Amino acid sequence: MAGRGTDIKLSQSVKDAGGLAIIGTERHDSRRVDRQLRGRAGRQGDPGSSQFYVSLEDNLMRLFQSERIAKMMDRMGHQEGEVIQHSMVSKSIEKAQKKVEENNFGIRKRLLEYDDVMNIQRGAIYKKRENALSGERLAVDLSNMFASLADNLVAIHKQQGDFQTFRNDSLRILGVDPKIGEGDFNQGSEDDLVNQYEQQIVETYERKMSKISEYLLPYTKQVHEEEGHRYKNIAIPFTDGRVRPLPISANIEQAVNSNGESMKLDIEKAVTLALLDDEWKEHLRSMDELKEAVQAASFEQKDPLVVYKMEAYELFENLVYEINEKVGSYLMQGKLLVQANLEQAREQKTDLSKVQTNRREEDVRAKRAAEGVSQNRAKPQTFKRTEAKVGRNQPCPCGSGKKFKHCHGK
Repeated sequence: MAGRGTDIKLSQSVKDAGGLAIIGTERHDSRRVDRQLRGRAGRQGDPGSSQFYVSLEDNLMRLFQSERIAKMMDRMGHQEGEVIQHSMVSKSIEKAQKKVEENNFGIRKRLLEYDDVMNIQRGAIYKKRENALSGERLAVDLSNMFASLADNLVAIHKQQGDFQTFRNDSLRILGVDPKIGEGDFNQGSEDDLVNQYEQQIVETYERKMSKISEYLLPYTKQVHEEEGHRYKNIAIPFTDGRVRPLPISANIEQAVNSNGESMKLDIEKAVTLALLDDEWKEHLRSMDELKEAVQAASFEQKDPLVVYKMEAYELFENLVYEINEKVGSYLMQGKLLVQANLEQAREQKTDLSKVQTNRREEDVRAKRAAEGVSQNRAKPQTFKRTEAKVGRNQPCPCGSGKKFKHCHGK
């Protein structure tokens, strides 16, 4: 019992007998729990009593020099099993409980300091998530993502003086071939290169999303006119071909009223939210592993909390960069599955023409072979065994005296 729940109703006969009696067989680490147990007796003016029994061998007493108290009691002449009601023992119990409570308080305070680090990161991520859900400041977040990607790509490769790697990473991550020459990249200022590259990314993205909206708008209007009374949303098959297709839907009426502009926002919201959640879940696992790993820093005379804060900051920076890269890459390289299927069909059509040409060549060769113009192929001969098959456990034909499986049949 912890002093919660329904009050115990006492009959008159129980009240006449002295009321509810609370008997405790040990003392809890927390004085609050002991007081709650005592409070079960004598509630709402009812009579009652409480009595606690403690052994010097209890866990609470053994933690704080109960052996010293036991030896003192032996010198005072107390016998085994005799009840001890001395103020020194009561004070010793209360002192032990205070020390346990102080230790538990220190542990909880330490855990809160670890949680404060996570709360700061959680607040920043949840703000991004809220923007992705509402869509109000999502355009600002995406602009910052593209700016961060442009800045990182230019800065890293500018320091290394590697233009070709910069171009390859730009094509791999964003699908954009930079309109920057190698000479300008090596000799130009970093700020000018970042501004030029960022402008190219934004223009490419806006142009691409406008084409997607223009492509989807006629189908959306058709669904709105014919099936608008049945369907409120329409699915958008948008994927980058590498990550699994994300569930993206757009409100049909909003899409028609905005002339297709709302579909662009619906794609951005779904992609940002899905990829942000995936990266955040992975980050939480990494933070849990870090929390366990930093405890070993105490062996190096370092404060685990300080090490945790430093490592957590680096992990969070990596998380933000991963989110920017994943979201930016998906939006920049994403296509409608309908468009992707059309491009694939064109490629297959080209391949089929080659196949048909090859077939015509094969037909000509077959015709010539039938007329005996070319190809004097040798007729395949069937292999026939002339000797009897030797069993694995039979004597080897070589005359060694061993079984065939241990000799030439190995």
